[in-house]
Amino acid sequence: MGYQRNKSGVSVWRYATLSLLTVVMIGPLIWMLRVALAPIGSELSVSALTSAEFSFDAFTNLFSAGGIQRPALNSLAVGLIVTAGNVLFCFMSGYALARKSFLGRKVLFILTLLILMVPAHILIVPLFLLLTKLGMFDSYWALILPFLVTPIGIFMVKQYVETIPVSLEEAARLDGASEWRTLFSVVAPVCKPILAVLAIQTFLVNWNSFLFPFILTNSTDLRTLPVALALMQGHQAIDWQHLMAGSTVAVIPALVVFLIFQKRIVSGITAGAIKQ
Repeated sequence: MGYQRNKSGVSVWRYATLSLLTVVMIGPLIWMLRVALAPIGSELSVSALTSAEFSFDAFTNLFSAGGIQRPALNSLAVGLIVTAGNVLFCFMSGYALARKSFLGRKVLFILTLLILMVPAHILIVPLFLLLTKLGMFDSYWALILPFLVTPIGIFMVKQYVETIPVSLEEAARLDGASEWRTLFSVVAPVCKPILAVLAIQTFLVNWNSFLFPFILTNSTDLRTLPVALALMQGHQAIDWQHLMAGSTVAVIPALVVFLIFQKRIVSGITAGAIKQ
């Protein structure tokens, strides 16, 4: 009886803690949506936000003015292209480091691990100077090319490929399959979980990226959605209704992607945890 009582007490505290954490995480999203649905020019007081008065004027104005469609398309296009590049190049690089024997393989892997220890923001100035010298500053190349492959993606794929039995590839080669056929027809389907995790993570990071697009571009037509939202803030005042409406538009794709692929994310993260 005492054990059951203690177990019930632990469960109650566990669910209470999880409920509190859920409220803390969802609270800002609810506040953002409520401010976006508030009438234009209304006060942001607690009484005003808890009233039953709602308005879609902020969303209507945001799209009718045409200030968010181009940045949203830029973020979508850049995110999809960078995601495709990471899935392809990280897969090929990770497979080579896991399976192929060549001079300097261990050195390359150590360098990949060392790059993971370098904060990405340290690379802003060198990357800015390099892209300027190459004539790629303020272009789509600046938003895409430096991010087509990432060390974390290479590391994830390498660790996952090492859990795949080599006998699968040997059987394919005995059947006459070429190296490319073995790579994309045998290994790639088995690597779907980790590639899905890599694709989702890469897309979400690039969709929400602000600093690099802000530094590496200067034209209005090249602004991504986070940059456009940041520039909506005025010097004297902040139009909270329109800013929160734009933020809601920016959050929706990330939430949809996570809700749809959450099981695949968990399975991909845990799939490479056990060596075979």
